[in-house]
Amino acid sequence: MDSGHPPAPVVALTDALTRAFDLARSAHAGQTRRGTSVPYLSHLLAVAALVLEFGGDETAAIVALLHDVVEDCGGAARLAEIRGEFGDEVAVMVSALSDTDQDPKPPWRPRKEAAIERLKNDSPATQLVAFCDKLHNARSIVADLATFGASTWSKFNGGRDGTLWYYQSLVEVASGSSLPPRLVAEFTATVTEMHRLSGE
Repeated sequence: MDSGHPPAPVVALTDALTRAFDLARSAHAGQTRRGTSVPYLSHLLAVAALVLEFGGDETAAIVALLHDVVEDCGGAARLAEIRGEFGDEVAVMVSALSDTDQDPKPPWRPRKEAAIERLKNDSPATQLVAFCDKLHNARSIVADLATFGASTWSKFNGGRDGTLWYYQSLVEVASGSSLPPRLVAEFTATVTEMHRLSGE
C-alpha cells in the first residue's frame, strides 16, 4: 500500500564498512556469544543490520560493528587504531559505547549505572547504535528464557535482578529519547516479555 511518503534515500555503503567488518572479525576471533558456541561476530552483524533498518547511516553501521572492540579486545590501543582507520567521529562513538577500557573490568553495577547516565546525554546516532545493541541482546535473553528458563540468568554478571533492573532502566532512557518510535516500541515490548518470563 502506498504510504503517500517518498522513499528515503538509499544509504551509501562503501569499502569503509568492509574494513570495519574485517577489523571486527579479526579482533573478536575465537569469541562466542555468552554461554554458547555462536561466534560473537553474529551479534555485531545483527546490530549493524538493525542500525541500517532503523535509519542509521554508514558511520553508525561501522560503529555497530566496532562497538565492543575497545571494551573486549584491547582497550585504549584499539581505540587509537579505530581513530586512525575510521576517524574521530567513529572513535568518539565507539568510546561512548564502551563501559570501560580497563582489564579487569570494574564492578558490574557501578559500571552499568555510569553507562546509563552517559547514555542519556549521548548523541542521537550513538543512542541508535546503543539501543540496537540492547534490542538484540534483549531478544536473545527472551529466547533463552523461553527455552531454558531461570538457568539463563546464571550467564549474567548482574544475575536475574540486576539484569532486569538494567533493562528496565534502559526502557526509561529510551522513552525519553528521540529514537525511532518503532525501535522504542520493540525494545519496550521485548523487555516487558523478559519480565513476564521471569515471573514478574
